[in-house]
Amino acid sequence: MVDVETPPADEKKPDPATRTAALWATLIAVPVALLVGFVAWQVVPRAGEPEAAPSASAPAAVPSTPVRVAAPKLDARTTQVCLAVTSQLPTELRGLTGRKVTAGPEQNAAWGEPPITLACGVTQPTMCERIDGGHDGCVPLDSTMLAMDGVCWWADDGPATDVFTTMDREVAVQVSVPGSYEQTGQWANEFSEPVVKTVKSTTAGVPSGCKG
Repeated sequence: MVDVETPPADEKKPDPATRTAALWATLIAVPVALLVGFVAWQVVPRAGEPEAAPSASAPAAVPSTPVRVAAPKLDARTTQVCLAVTSQLPTELRGLTGRKVTAGPEQNAAWGEPPITLACGVTQPTMCERIDGGHDGCVPLDSTMLAMDGVCWWADDGPATDVFTTMDREVAVQVSVPGSYEQTGQWANEFSEPVVKTVKSTTAGVPSGCKG
């Protein structure tokens, strides 16, 4: 004989109103969940879209190919100075791996992807004579000058790359930082100490913004 359990006397049957409310809640929750899923998909980068800019904490994958750079012929004195500069450069720059260059490793260096590059022995920049210009290739009088850790850097903001060139050294050193890196001037400042150690300063033609 099978025993049949008798429900407790105080057990209540489901309230029809409560069941209806629960059903509506379920019907509403499903479209909302679908909507949330759609929005989340929209914010995920699709294939081919640019990823976040590389940083020291999460550098981009570095190609094995060397970085293409120019290597103009240097005189004996400049070559000696540039060898001293490159000997003081870090093998890793804020987490960015050092890379080979296509020419002139005694005067050029590179790190990361997109590459930050350093070139020693570039043409010495000189200030323009007038606010509206001057000689060919001169530095405009309203240019930005950054005095960082003992070095005067001319900051030339480009559409894709910011270029920083020393103004107060007997041999000019130039650092190019792609705009995808934040605070490009701080990346250039990483090279102030090696420059101070290896390149003599000069006062000739130094803009007033970098004096004293």
